[in-house]
Amino acid sequence: MLILLCAVTTMKRIIFLGDGMADWPIEALGGKTCLQAANTPNLDKIARMGRCGLLHTIEPGMPSGSPTANLGVMGYDAKALFGTREGRGVLEAASMGVNVADDELAMRINLIGVENDAIRTHSAGHISTAEARELIEYCNHHLGIEGVRLYPGVSYRHLLIVKNGSDAVDCAPPHDHVGEKLFDLRPKAEEPEAEETAALLWRLIERSREVLPYHPVNQLRRDEGKIAADSLWPWAPGRKPKMATFQERFGIKSGAVIAAVDLVFGVGVLAGLKKIEVEGATGLHDTNYEGKAKAAMRALEENDFVFVHVEASDEAGHEKNEVLKVKTIEYFDQRLVGSVLDYIEKNKIEAVAAVLPDHPTPVATGAHVIEPVPVAIWDPREKADGVETYDEFAVRAGALGEMHGAEFIEKVMR
Repeated sequence: MLILLCAVTTMKRIIFLGDGMADWPIEALGGKTCLQAANTPNLDKIARMGRCGLLHTIEPGMPSGSPTANLGVMGYDAKALFGTREGRGVLEAASMGVNVADDELAMRINLIGVENDAIRTHSAGHISTAEARELIEYCNHHLGIEGVRLYPGVSYRHLLIVKNGSDAVDCAPPHDHVGEKLFDLRPKAEEPEAEETAALLWRLIERSREVLPYHPVNQLRRDEGKIAADSLWPWAPGRKPKMATFQERFGIKSGAVIAAVDLVFGVGVLAGLKKIEVEGATGLHDTNYEGKAKAAMRALEENDFVFVHVEASDEAGHEKNEVLKVKTIEYFDQRLVGSVLDYIEKNKIEAVAAVLPDHPTPVATGAHVIEPVPVAIWDPREKADGVETYDEFAVRAGALGEMHGAEFIEKVMR
């Protein structure tokens, strides 16, 4: 029998998630993290008015990717859903409205840039969605590999469906292996039954390197001094999970997710949340912060729960650019969070507001790491705990302590 974890009230809830915001102290920033160096009056306000702590979004032994971390933020047991795999592809399929059958494997597939047979960039120079769509459709007609189908997504992020594929395949996330040789990173079977799938995926990569470089889109990109999308790169295999919705878990009537990337939309869709797309939401530092703020305000009028995700700081971390990462955090604070908080206060809306990253993406490594992330929850029913600023170190003095599993989301949704 399903037990609701909270009673239905008029209280609204909103989570602001800055992907990869957390970091390590950086010498170029005077020994501060990007959060400490950034001017964040609104994130600090949530910390000052609320309660703070740390959240383990990724438990030991699990992949360090955004699927595991965002499921952890939402209080889902990623290991129970996907074992020790990410399941990114199947989550993105849910966002794209692609039904994954029981005998099908879903995978994320990137358009990547290649140089000297090594990964030059995981994003093909952040190729535009229009260019990428043309290349993906071209591959569908010219790869000549049976049992696979590509679905175009946003920028470099796309979906691969493999008929009768095995998920016991070790596939390297391209953003964690920039500069490494493709052959050394080729998909590898973890069990004998997966040998055929691993071979198929490597054949797909090799075939894409034959057809993509000479496409007019890539020829024009090279002429313009841009990075070409030289290859496809499949990774994060998974099968469709069964997830209880937020309505079932917490008794809310409705909820919404606002994002720019299919991964986060997919988590939201499977959690029973409405997908709200914002024009100009790019997943980069130039994303439409104001548009996301306005969408969040409208969503609060119509829903009990709103999840707002911004990808920009994660991408800056992957680029190892601390100056850009600080800027993305300040944009997040002032152009999104501040506007929504002003709206809540001006309209006297009873609301719980929380802020956190899904995982750290340290500039020093350019890759995700498994460490607890800073959390602040402003619940007007709760007394503030005395923490004055929001960053990786200040929150450790907060009343929430170190949280695991569904502790964070249950505190937000209570």
